Amino acid sequence: MDLPFSPLIRARILCLLLGAIGGGVFYLVHLPLPWMMGAMTFTTIAAVSRIPISMMPRVRMVFVTILGIMLGSAFTPQMLDHLQYWAISFLWLGLYVVVTTYLVRQYYIRFAGYDEVTAYFAAAPGGLSEMILAGSAFGGDEARISLAHGARILVAVFVLSFGYRWLGGYTPTSANAAANLDPISYSDFLWLAGAGVAGFFGARLLRMPAYALVGPMIASAGLHVAGITASRPPAELVAIAQIVVGSMIGARFAGLPLRLVLRGIVLATGATGILLLVAVGFGLAVDATAKMPFSSALLAFSPGGLAEMSLIALALGVDAAYVSSHHVVRIFMIVVAAPLAFRLLRRKG
Repeated sequence: MDLPFSPLIRARILCLLLGAIGGGVFYLVHLPLPWMMGAMTFTTIAAVSRIPISMMPRVRMVFVTILGIMLGSAFTPQMLDHLQYWAISFLWLGLYVVVTTYLVRQYYIRFAGYDEVTAYFAAAPGGLSEMILAGSAFGGDEARISLAHGARILVAVFVLSFGYRWLGGYTPTSANAAANLDPISYSDFLWLAGAGVAGFFGARLLRMPAYALVGPMIASAGLHVAGITASRPPAELVAIAQIVVGSMIGARFAGLPLRLVLRGIVLATGATGILLLVAVGFGLAVDATAKMPFSSALLAFSPGGLAEMSLIALALGVDAAYVSSHHVVRIFMIVVAAPLAFRLLRRKG
């Protein structure tokens, strides 16, 4: 007997169900970052196998908002003493964006045969939805730009999760480092909920990129830096957020031909390899000049999505405030600068 839901609702329920099953399987076999990796793997396989699954933008937005509150709770008053080192790291980040955009753009032109517009907006490391909109507005191939960014996130999550686990010795036992294991008081719950709501709607009103995460993170960080509250969301939400975010990564490939997805993943593997190699170099530079650990700097400069890289930082116990703030700044840089830079480059031929 069929469930009394529309096909779209069934596809969304199936997507989350497969994500939860995948996360559980990866957890049982002790793979790194199991809940997000498992959800991402199972839903990606389902998507390219033509199993009807669908994204849930509103559900993802809810958990991304909760993730923003979690990330804000990683900020402490003591971090104010390190802002001068963060400023140096942000300068390196700006150079990283310029270098990697140029290198990956050349890669997509020469090895993938993309046109100049599509290659440029596929190469800009971040702001998936913004780059798709801007690229299509300038005449780029929207499908290729979307696939390039979606596959880049997929490959980056796999490489970094396994790399930190097997090469860096990081284990997910510290996944609750930025979450609360004890019950939250009623007053602290109201503070955190208020930060989430105010941050969400305030950032949306200001049209900030990634407003569902950035706004709540800024509001929550303000509360924690001011010492108003030291509480954090429950630890179980970390695992649930990983399942939701991982499931949405896989669901991005639903409806696309298998051949197109596989080619996109192959091309994204090469592009991500370039981005990660450059990130290693910049991570070493930050380690030497800004007194930030290489493990934190590499994750801060890595070419994944804001929510995905922040979840990896939370799960592995890496400095989540440092990592997430750099990805927020990177997105702002790209969203503001990429279209302007493209106009200038095109005028100069």
